[in-house]
Amino acid sequence: MKLLHRLKISYDNLKLQTKYTICILSAVCIPLMILALTFSTRLYDMVIADTIQGEQKATALTAPLIEESLRAVIDDYTALTEYSYYRTLFKRPVSTPLSTLAGGTEARAFSQQVKKLTTGRAITAVRIYLDIPGQDAFFDSTTAKDLFLPISYANGTYWHGIFQGTKAHALYCPSFYLGNRELDTLGDLAYITASTLYYYGKAYPCYTAVYFSSGHITELLQDAISFPGSVAYIINERNSLISSTDDYLSAIYRLRYETMSDALMSSNNFVERNVLGEQIYAGYYYIREPGWILVTVLPAKPLVQRGIVSLVKIALICLACALIVAIFTIWQTRSITTRISSVIYQMGQLKQGAPASLPDPEIFDEVGDLITTYNYMTSRMKRLIEQQEKTAEELRIAEFNSLQAQINPHFLYNTMDMINWMALQGQTAEISNVVQNLAHFYKLTLSSKNNFNSIKSELKHVSIYVELQNMRYQNAFDFVIDLPDELYRYEIPKLTLQPIIENCILHGILEKEEKSGTIVVTGWTEDTGLALLVSDDGVGIPREKLPLLLSGQNAPASAKGNNIAVYNIHRRLKLLYGEAYGLSYNSMFGEGTEVTIHLPLKPASE
Repeated sequence: MKLLHRLKISYDNLKLQTKYTICILSAVCIPLMILALTFSTRLYDMVIADTIQGEQKATALTAPLIEESLRAVIDDYTALTEYSYYRTLFKRPVSTPLSTLAGGTEARAFSQQVKKLTTGRAITAVRIYLDIPGQDAFFDSTTAKDLFLPISYANGTYWHGIFQGTKAHALYCPSFYLGNRELDTLGDLAYITASTLYYYGKAYPCYTAVYFSSGHITELLQDAISFPGSVAYIINERNSLISSTDDYLSAIYRLRYETMSDALMSSNNFVERNVLGEQIYAGYYYIREPGWILVTVLPAKPLVQRGIVSLVKIALICLACALIVAIFTIWQTRSITTRISSVIYQMGQLKQGAPASLPDPEIFDEVGDLITTYNYMTSRMKRLIEQQEKTAEELRIAEFNSLQAQINPHFLYNTMDMINWMALQGQTAEISNVVQNLAHFYKLTLSSKNNFNSIKSELKHVSIYVELQNMRYQNAFDFVIDLPDELYRYEIPKLTLQPIIENCILHGILEKEEKSGTIVVTGWTEDTGLALLVSDDGVGIPREKLPLLLSGQNAPASAKGNNIAVYNIHRRLKLLYGEAYGLSYNSMFGEGTEVTIHLPLKPASE
C-alpha cells in the first residue's frame, strides 16, 4: 500500500504534459495490444476465407465465359449444318456423283461460307472427313479441296479411335486427341461430330471437325486466379487436360474426374485436400455443355505466408499508431502547458503594477477560456463602455428599422436626389420623364378608391417602380413579364407585387458583387386559383432563414432590414382569402430566389 501511495504521489507531482502523454498513450496502446492479441489467432482463417472468396468470385465469372466460348463454337457448327450443300450430302440420300455436286453453285456457296466462318472468329478451320474410296476427283475439286478430306487423314488419331470404339455422336477433343497434322495446321482443340453419307444406297461414316484454339480459353483461365502459386485447369470425363494456366502445376495438383462429387460440381465451394503430402484448397465448377470441370487449386503454404505477412503488417500498424499518438500527444500537451505558463507569468506581473492583456486565444478550449476570462478581468471597464456604445447603436438601428417598416422614405429621397443631379446636368427631358413616372407611381400607390387592382394595373405599377430604379442604378435591372393574357383581367390586392420586387432589388440583386440582374414575373392557373411567380437571380436566402420569412419572427436590428412587409402581404392574403392562399418561398443561396403568390380566380371590377 505504501508503494502504491508513493507511486500516486510521484505521479501527482509530474508535469501536466507528462501526465497527459501517459494517459493518452495508455488509452490508445492498451486497446490496440488487446485487439492485436485477440485477432492474431484468427487471422489465418480470415486470410484463407478472404482469398478463397476472391477465387470463388473469379471462378464464378470465368466459367460462364468459357461456356459461352464453347457455345459459340456449337452455334457456328449448327449454322454450318444448315447450309443447303451440307444438308444435300448428309440429310438425304445422294444418287449423284460427288464430283458433279462439287461443281454446283451450292458447293461454291458452301465453300465461301466456310471461309467466312473461319475468318476473324474463334474457329480456326473446318474439315469434313469422308470414308468413301475412289473419290479422288471429288477431293481434288476446287470447292472440296482443303475442306473435304479422305478418312485416311484421320486414321491413327485418338479421336477417330474413340468414335470407332464407342457410339459417341459428338466429341470435344483436347490437343492430344488430335493428330500432328491437325495440330500443326488446323488447331489444338476441336469439336467433332459423326454423321452418315448415304451414297448410292450405301452408308458411309463421315466426321465433321470444327477446330479452334485453346489460347482464348487459357486467357479466360488466367482471370480465374489471382493468388501467387495457384493454378486453374480444365479436365474432361476421360481425365484429359483441356487447358491450363501452368502445365507444371496442373500436373502436380491433378485431381481425377471421378473423385469430384456431383454436389461440388454444381457449386463453387472450395474444399481442403491433400495432394502428395501438401495441403491445398480446390474448387470445382462444372461446365455443362461439354461436361468438363474447371478446377482451381490454392496451395495452403502461400496462404500461411500471407497470414504471417498480415501479422507483421498489423504489428507495424500498431507501432505506427503508437508513434503518431505519442507525437500528437506531446505536441498537444505542449500547446496547453505553454499557454498556461504564459497566464501564470502574466498574473505574476500583478506585483509590479496593473496587468496587461494577453493576445486573444486562437484555441477555444478550457485554457482558451482561462485566457479569455483573464483578459476580461484586465479590461472590464473598456468592455463595459464598448458594450454601452454597442447597445446604443443597436437601439438606434432598431428605432430606424421600426420607422422604416411603417413607411420607407429612401425610395422617394433617392429619386429626388437623382432629379436634382439631372437638373444640374441640364437633363430636362429625363427630369420630366422621372417626375411623370414618380407621380404615376405614387398615384397608383396612394389611391384609396379601391383596395384591389387588376393584375395588369399592378404590373404597370411595378414596371414604373423598376423603371425609376433603373434610372437611379443605370439600367442595372432587367424586368421580364411573361404572363398569359387571360390572367391580366383577374384582381390582386394593391401593393402586393411592389414590396416583393423591392426585396428582389435591394436584398437580392444589389447584394451581388456586379449589382445587376434580372427579375421575371410569370403566372399560371392551378386547382385552387392562380399563381404568380416572381423570381430573381440575386444572392438568394440562406436555408435556415427561409422558415422565418413568413413567420413574423423578423429581426428588428438586421442590417438588411426586416421581412415585416413580406409578412404583412402574406397575412393580408390569408385574411382576405383563407389559409389556402398566401406566399411561399424557394431559394438557393448564391443563385436566386422565387416567391410564389397564391390567389383565387376573381375577375377585377371595372
